[in-house]
Amino acid sequence: MIDLSRLQATSAITDEWEYPAADPSQSGLLQVDSDPDHKLYWEEYGNPAGEPVMFLHGGPGGACAPVMARFFDPARYRVILFDQRGCGKSQPTVASAGPEIALVNNTTDYLVYDINALRTALDITGTMHVFGGSWGSTLALVYAIRHPENVASLILRGIFLGAREDLQYMYQGNAATFADAPFALTEPGSYIAYPDEWKAFVEVIPAADRTDMMRAYKAIFDMAAASDADRALQLRAAVAWSVWEGTISNMIPKDSDPGKFGDAEFALSFAQIEAHFFAHDLFLEPDYILDNIDRIAGIPMHIVHGRFDQVCPLTQASRLIAALADAGASPASYVRTNAGHSAMERETALALTAIMDGLAPIG
Repeated sequence: MIDLSRLQATSAITDEWEYPAADPSQSGLLQVDSDPDHKLYWEEYGNPAGEPVMFLHGGPGGACAPVMARFFDPARYRVILFDQRGCGKSQPTVASAGPEIALVNNTTDYLVYDINALRTALDITGTMHVFGGSWGSTLALVYAIRHPENVASLILRGIFLGAREDLQYMYQGNAATFADAPFALTEPGSYIAYPDEWKAFVEVIPAADRTDMMRAYKAIFDMAAASDADRALQLRAAVAWSVWEGTISNMIPKDSDPGKFGDAEFALSFAQIEAHFFAHDLFLEPDYILDNIDRIAGIPMHIVHGRFDQVCPLTQASRLIAALADAGASPASYVRTNAGHSAMERETALALTAIMDGLAPIG
């Protein structure tokens, strides 16, 4: 049984982890493609003989961190964290090798392939729990649609369906009219709650190019840098893109330090991978997940979504649940937390841990 009694009406960042920090029991680099030479960095935590959990990080391009293993009882679960193509400790990264190399063969189809390659390499032969947040929820749903036989349950946080309207909400907002009326509420968007941070994001792009902010940023990332000024602009754009998302991921920003989102190496991979996927509609047909929901209607699905999420607004969870209902199903649990987007906000972290504690055992 899932016990959510520990949740309280607060959005403070959690310092109440049920399970302690730990080092991975093993890690490695798995070669999954030869041209370019993509290698996935992976780590394993918990019980080597436990129920397998495949953890899918956000972004695309966000990478994993050891803290992500703390949602799971280490005596019960065998937790696999891995960095998706082009980011984190996987090789090559966009930051180190450049997009012309690291973004080759970097699509949703390849990421689904990588999950199965990890399953094979780590000798996971039965079903597994698939746990993903934000873009990780997208990838988890796509994986389950294509390989339902491998999925025991889906644990999803901050649902992201990737429709154009979802991206416009976060990246476009009132940018087109910002130069003349920076505080006008001309369109819905995340900018409403974060005006100073929005200003920093918008002003990287010249006023004449702000009718499509994602396209304008992608043009900066894609240009052949011919000078130090060009390279400085690309770095500035990557950091601005990254810091914008990192800042609005918490309902109440933690402090003025953007953390990893302000780090040049992280930002160069994160921003360029996201822009690459968004420019190609996540490499999915429109409404791919909702149109194929019947394929996963029988898989227990647990959803946690912050009520005040400004990266992936709550309407995305509502659309997913409505599609399930049309397929004659409903989520096994659905928790709306008093939080924003981050998995590390207190209520969301506690809800995810409680769900994992209460899952029926595989088999």
